[in-house]
Amino acid sequence: MMKTPNLAERLAAARNAQKAQLERARAIVEDPEFAERRKAREAVVAARNARIAEARAAELARKEREAAELAAAQAAEAAAREAALQAEREAQAARAAQQAARRAVEEAQRGGRAAIEAAEREAALAARRTARKAKNRKR
Repeated sequence: MMKTPNLAERLAAARNAQKAQLERARAIVEDPEFAERRKAREAVVAARNARIAEARAAELARKEREAAELAAAQAAEAAAREAALQAEREAQAARAAQQAARRAVEEAQRGGRAAIEAAEREAALAARRTARKAKNRKR
């Protein structure tokens, strides 16, 4: 028949088991192979973190490059639009000057020599005004 251990024996057995477990853990930690494996794991983690940081930097650079390209395209588009508007304004001014000259010539034909001279002056002034406006717009 087997004897049932009393409290003191059970406590001693638990203490001994705990000591043995602690000794096994110390032996594992002090093992050189364990240290090598831990260093290898740390190297893998460091390499992974470096790759992640590099990928984030590349993504950030790509986004900045795309934003700069978009801004440049928008600026070029705005400049082209402005140039087209300027050309249209100049064309309208030229048409207005031609119409004024045509009207002046028609009046001159109806009105005689003084009217012809006035029409010529008006046409010259209109042409000068148009040229001045175009010159000022280019500035």
